Amino acid sequence: MKTWIILLVAIVSEVIATSALKASDGFTKLGPSVLVVVGYALAFYFLSLTLKVMSVGIAYAIWAGLGIVLTAIIGWFLFEQKLDLAALLGMGLILLGVIVINLFSNASGH
Repeated sequence: MKTWIILLVAIVSEVIATSALKASDGFTKLGPSVLVVVGYALAFYFLSLTLKVMSVGIAYAIWAGLGIVLTAIIGWFLFEQKLDLAALLGMGLILLGVIVINLFSNASGH
C-alpha cells in the first residue's frame, strides 16, 4: 500500500509540474517555472522509490498513463483546451489499461 501512495505522489507531482510548464509561458514567469523544476524533481524522486518494489515498466506505465489523463483533464479545466470524442476514448483506454495492470498483473508489485 505504501508503494501505491508513493507512486500517487509521483503522479500528482508530475501533473502539477506539467500544468505549471504551460503556465510558465516558456519559462518567462518565475513562480510557475520554479514549480516546474520542483515538481519534476519530486516526481522522479518518488517514482524512483517505487522502483524498489515495482518493475520499471509497470510503474512507468501507471505513472505515465494516469499522468496523461490527469494532465488532459487539468488542461480542459484550467486552460480551456478542448477534448474531442477520440481524445476521451483514448484516455478511457489508457485508464482501462491501468486498471487491467492493477487487477490482473503479478508484475505490478501488489
